[in-house]
Amino acid sequence: MFPRESASIRRLSKTVNHICPPSSSHNSSPSSSLSSTTVSSSKKNNSKMFSHVQVAPPDPILGVSLAYKVDQSPNKVDLGVGAYRTDDGLPYVLSSVKKAEKAILDANFNKEYLPIDGLAEFDRLATDLLFGADLKGQEKRVVTVQSLSGTGALRLGAALIGRIFANKPTVYVSKPTWSNHFNIFRNEGLEVKEYRYFDSKTNGLDFEGLIADLKAAPNGSVFVLHLCAHNPTGVDPTIDQWEIIANICQEKGHVPFVDGAYQGYASGDLDRDAFAARLFFRRGFEFFSAQSFSKNFGLYGERIGSFFAVTNSPQAAEAVLSQVKLDARALYSNPPVHGARIVAKVLSDPALYQEWIAELKEMSGRIIQMRQQLFDALAARKTPGDWSHIVKQIGMFAYTGLTPEQVDILINKYHIYLLKSGRVSMAGVNSKNVNYIADAIHDAVVSTKAKH
Repeated sequence: MFPRESASIRRLSKTVNHICPPSSSHNSSPSSSLSSTTVSSSKKNNSKMFSHVQVAPPDPILGVSLAYKVDQSPNKVDLGVGAYRTDDGLPYVLSSVKKAEKAILDANFNKEYLPIDGLAEFDRLATDLLFGADLKGQEKRVVTVQSLSGTGALRLGAALIGRIFANKPTVYVSKPTWSNHFNIFRNEGLEVKEYRYFDSKTNGLDFEGLIADLKAAPNGSVFVLHLCAHNPTGVDPTIDQWEIIANICQEKGHVPFVDGAYQGYASGDLDRDAFAARLFFRRGFEFFSAQSFSKNFGLYGERIGSFFAVTNSPQAAEAVLSQVKLDARALYSNPPVHGARIVAKVLSDPALYQEWIAELKEMSGRIIQMRQQLFDALAARKTPGDWSHIVKQIGMFAYTGLTPEQVDILINKYHIYLLKSGRVSMAGVNSKNVNYIADAIHDAVVSTKAKH
């Protein structure tokens, strides 16, 4: 015997049947009429709901990696990957990270939620790492929130900028920059413009253009500045140039947003790579910074990073922290714990810290060595042009100066995958493929010059 329908079900069925009466061919009970009508209506609505949605263009960086993966050539080379590779072309898990993970497992931690702003020990150590000795006595100026790597830190900063400024400032990013910068700030309703940065004639820094654009921007604009190992060009300002940049930002009331994805990974020296952020801190700026531990710890999949807001008082820091926590709560509630525990363990354990420093030097050193070997190989082949920028640039990426036509030759003829801009990941170059890459570049340059 079937249970009797409730009064509420009967009333709802009656209402639905009045709005969308079932066809005469259906001799069904009120409840089954409701079910069939709802399904029919759902199908009808769904067919219209998404019919206007268009397929978004693929991410240019991830698209290169996908093309590489489906290529069946035994000679294929991935120079688009934004992750470290060993000289055998393999992903690398740091020994210090493995030991930290074992210690964490042995400690039998629980898996409870973290606070919205993250693991307290991680926050403290991450702040110390970026600001160093300059932080002493001024710790309460800094708001630190654990984030979903550098991308999450930038997003928290963008959300804060979009909410706390009475008049939303224009956000300036370098030309070129990491393409996701545009998405992150525009998604918060912020206007994004470019400032001159790269000089294609010298494959170096367009410092005059950069300074001119800093001066021309409206007072109080936000400038996204790469801490070190500029992505995608590998071109960084000198110490003297950073001082001039800071002078103009101070004169104009600009707000630096220092994006730090490569501290220690660029030069192997944590202090050298952190110079820009510490300069703004010493100068008394109020500014933002994003920090990622993907590259320097190899924790790409753990999504671990930090967002910093440097204020002028403990009272301001307290208020800003409360606002950032509101945004974090709305975006993802609270951050993941495992990556934070790994970083905190390595930074707090003297032996693991020293091992990590040695591994940083090993990773950055291999990339520097590959730059030199690629430059030497091109020189040996007498490849037309000046290739000295390959060794002058720093960090994971090199802006080769190759044209889109030359890039097409590398991809289609040699199965060497890189961005159309000519940006290559030096982590993808190794002692086994460097000569093959040099042969391909030489052929592409010579053959296209012959055409023109």
